[in-house]
Amino acid sequence: MPEGKHIFGVVKVGERGQIVIPKKAREIFGIHAGDELLVLGDEAQGLALAKNEKFLNMVEQIFAASDTPEDAMHFAEAVRRAQKPEEQP
Repeated sequence: MPEGKHIFGVVKVGERGQIVIPKKAREIFGIHAGDELLVLGDEAQGLALAKNEKFLNMVEQIFAASDTPEDAMHFAEAVRRAQKPEEQP
């Protein structure tokens, strides 16, 4: 495999929709119990997991360097809303 690229194997989705992230993947990416992971989806490409704070920081840096920094704020706010759904009456 090229440096920095990994294949961690196959995981099975349990009855409650849960998966186990392989130990080596958790070690390499510093994922620990209680960490918040953001689940991203693209219907054509599939799912991706990212550490929440690292992802938001990266997005904000990318858009801050662009000509449209307001897009970063809108995107980051959308991600934050998705993480904390509003309580329904």
